[in-house]
Amino acid sequence: MNSWQAIVQKLTDMWNGMDWTYAVQFVAFAVLFYLAFKILKENKGGKFIALLCAAVVVFGIACSFSENISSQTLLILIFITVIVVVTMFNVEIKRGLLDAGARKHVGHSDMTVSHIEGIIQQIIRAIQDMSKTNTGALIVLSNQNLPEGIISSGTVVNADITAPMIEAVFYPKAPLHDGAMIIEGDKIHAAGCFLPIIQNDNLPQELGSRHRAALGVTSVASVTALVVSEETGIISIVKNGEVRKRYASDADLKNALSQYYWSDLTAES
Repeated sequence: MNSWQAIVQKLTDMWNGMDWTYAVQFVAFAVLFYLAFKILKENKGGKFIALLCAAVVVFGIACSFSENISSQTLLILIFITVIVVVTMFNVEIKRGLLDAGARKHVGHSDMTVSHIEGIIQQIIRAIQDMSKTNTGALIVLSNQNLPEGIISSGTVVNADITAPMIEAVFYPKAPLHDGAMIIEGDKIHAAGCFLPIIQNDNLPQELGSRHRAALGVTSVASVTALVVSEETGIISIVKNGEVRKRYASDADLKNALSQYYWSDLTAES
């Protein structure tokens, strides 16, 4: 019994003697480090991850050999780390926050390999046909992470993906042709949707409203946008707030669509 009392007394003394300021700072730093590591990993920041880990190790060693590192020093380091991460990855952080609060609904139905390959061919065929006729189009490949406001700005279609259906939506005299088409898995979820337009005066003049909308939505959500220029018929692939490929070929489109169906959707589910 005395031994148990001694253990309880020791734990009580540790509890009363604990410096809660350091404890709170340690927890805050651990949470910050985890979030920074997650953002960097998702955006392939391998070198920055190594630098961040090295900095933490060096700081830990310095703390163990020095008695002069105060609570204020740790707070300053945490503050500097926050500023660096937010400054360098503000777009990714914004996108992550939007994804966290995005709508979630019924998941995708099981899709076979042949079914997915057929869908990819239908999308490519529609985009190539519209490119030949200079029919403007904006298709967003979503993994259910767009805010409900974007979907409600258009019309929910929930139709099978076929080339004639895609071309019919973007036919110049069709009522939904000016907005964006939202594809989710094996369905055209919505059409005629309005997207946030990026405000950047440094963009080339040949990038019109559809490109700006594609840049805007991919800056705040983890989606891929396929754009057909109404003026030139040029096909562009937009992701992570930048034009990844201009003058996209069939192979480029297939790579982007394969990435969406075999990676993005799998990661989301």
